Amino acid sequence: MTFADIRWEEKQTALAELRAMNDQLAKLGWFPGSSGNLSVRVGSFTPNEFYFAVNSRVKDRSPISAESYLFVDAAGNPCEATDLEPCSETPVHAKIYRMTGCGAVYHVHTVFNHVLSDYYSDEGYVAVQGNELTRDFCTGIVGESEQLRIPILPNSVDISSITKQIPGALNLDVPCFLMRNHGIYVWGKTALETKHRLEAFEFIFEVLYRSLLLPPKR
Repeated sequence: MTFADIRWEEKQTALAELRAMNDQLAKLGWFPGSSGNLSVRVGSFTPNEFYFAVNSRVKDRSPISAESYLFVDAAGNPCEATDLEPCSETPVHAKIYRMTGCGAVYHVHTVFNHVLSDYYSDEGYVAVQGNELTRDFCTGIVGESEQLRIPILPNSVDISSITKQIPGALNLDVPCFLMRNHGIYVWGKTALETKHRLEAFEFIFEVLYRSLLLPPKR
């Protein structure tokens, strides 16, 4: 399947989903400055041939405009004639699609994921145990005694360096990873599922952060 074979209606649905999600997440303050990016895949999928809509390079994330997204191929190149440029982190999205076959990828910056990604960077993961929300989306976590490990990757201004790290760090049972001092990438089968997972992970991070502030039990 080529990009031209994908139905116009499917492309417009993907753009509408992204604009709606952008507005919802922007209201939560999860796009500070011009940070963060969202993408949704369209059409059929093979590891080497797929297409997705992703943020263009923009100065402000709110309000979102009709020119805030464009379609790119598996290499991150625009599929149509356009003056827009894909955001710099498009190759990271492409790598996640290639490795997981997912339908959407969201990347946001919040205080909690930022702080915890740095605090636990020496361990290489954030350990979570006994949180009810992990059971809904982490297939390898079935009981309160089992530990969920959310990978933390070193950050770099070199995007190719980041994409090279992903295969060694990604855990298919845990649909996210953190970049140290940079934010979280979350993925799912659909735009809505990805949103639910992002909300769940951010809740988990806030619970963990606040628990670290509690005084020791006497």
